[in-house]
Amino acid sequence: MIAFVGSVFSPYYAWSGRGDPANHCAINVALYGRQNHRWAMTEHGRSHVQRSAEAFGVGASAMAWRGDALVIDIHETAAPIPMPVRGQIVVEPHAAPGRAIALDQAGRHLWAPIAPRCSVRLAFTQPSFSWRGEGYFDSNRGSEPLETGFRHWDWARAHDGSGCAVTYRGAPRQGEALDLALHIDDRGEISARDLPPLQAMRSSVWGIERRTRADAARVMRTFEDAPFYARSELDATLYGHRGPALHESLDLDRFASAWVRALLPVRMPRRG
Repeated sequence: MIAFVGSVFSPYYAWSGRGDPANHCAINVALYGRQNHRWAMTEHGRSHVQRSAEAFGVGASAMAWRGDALVIDIHETAAPIPMPVRGQIVVEPHAAPGRAIALDQAGRHLWAPIAPRCSVRLAFTQPSFSWRGEGYFDSNRGSEPLETGFRHWDWARAHDGSGCAVTYRGAPRQGEALDLALHIDDRGEISARDLPPLQAMRSSVWGIERRTRADAARVMRTFEDAPFYARSELDATLYGHRGPALHESLDLDRFASAWVRALLPVRMPRRG
């Protein structure tokens, strides 16, 4: 689930010149169960958006801090086949590092691991299911479009036995390559680690390259396979610890192409 202010992948936002981020907001929800696979990402204009220091509402969906928990009420419609997506997500952070990390030399792109480990509860009515487990909560923000700063990047997150391991790799338009391997412990302390070997995995159906830093890695499932993006589950060994990892690959040259942006409204309708 992703909340967007100035929807970074929105063709409408790009076509508008990206002058008014509050007029291009969305809550993206993706469910990957065998029987309940649904995707929703409806963009809304500023008249359908409410924002405060502790709450954010887009259309009929909303999220708000209630004590130490972030409560997210989902009221969306899936695309391209319109089906209801209704439910509630409760996120309770274990520890919060409280700082952002620059992903480029100029500091135009910032990443903040808000709660690298957190307890998560889901209760959905449409489709009907519930789930409880551990999750990850972060934030990205920038002062320029992603495709202006980068040609491509990939990201991965996994438990490594003593906390959370995160790797970031990116090819900027200018400056040195992004190549990070970080460990975040249960107190929220962030420390750099030696870079594991670079592992090449099979490309997505759309031809998106998948690479990651790990001792070993292979793709187990592909959750999203889009013309410019792939989200995958890996079986990865990282610093001697083997387990599942979430991986994302983003081709920003492909995303910036006119033909890809022309396809996006099929999955990302707009209201208001």
